[in-house]
Amino acid sequence: MITIKTFTFNAYSENTYILFDETKDCVIIDAGMYEGSEQNELTTYIKENGLKPVLLLNTHCHLDHVFGNKFVFDTYGLKPQFNIGELPILQAVPSYAPQMGFGRYELSPEPEVFLPETGTISFGNSTLELIFAPGHSPAHLCFYSKQDRFLIGGDVLFYGSIGRTDLPGGNHQQLIQNISDKLFVLPDETKVYPGHGPATTIGFEKEHNPFF
Repeated sequence: MITIKTFTFNAYSENTYILFDETKDCVIIDAGMYEGSEQNELTTYIKENGLKPVLLLNTHCHLDHVFGNKFVFDTYGLKPQFNIGELPILQAVPSYAPQMGFGRYELSPEPEVFLPETGTISFGNSTLELIFAPGHSPAHLCFYSKQDRFLIGGDVLFYGSIGRTDLPGGNHQQLIQNISDKLFVLPDETKVYPGHGPATTIGFEKEHNPFF
């Protein structure tokens, strides 16, 4: 069974997730640590729980989701993994981060392994399915656990809302279509852990989300 720990980091209140199972192997998803105190919070949790980081994943590569990639690489030797379509988004971060007030952005390493649009990734005794859901960004991935009935959704679907589509590579109609075709087909009880804000469920959003 996978345990999920949520951290809320940086000025964008971005949700960073640690996933681990009984083996204590853990995955860091969307490392958003910017301040030293946030880096300490993450490493303290990992140390106190005896976890072994084995994967660093990005749902997508907007700056608030990759602030901590360099720190994770320096600390645990892990390079990020994401779909190759997000690489231009990552490479653009240094050019706009200072304009957004983030002059201390530490350059993220680039992947040695890119994630496909479909398939699975494994850690410990656990498996996550890849769901390709662009629209907020050009090659956004979600990570789904069928066994534990949850989705790490990034900036695709939020509690009562959806990801913004006015950034480079965004496409509103594509986002709506992917949520309908790929997320709303998941079981209603599936818990959605988004990139910002509180968790929700597929069933709740199908019934109450004003965009649908």
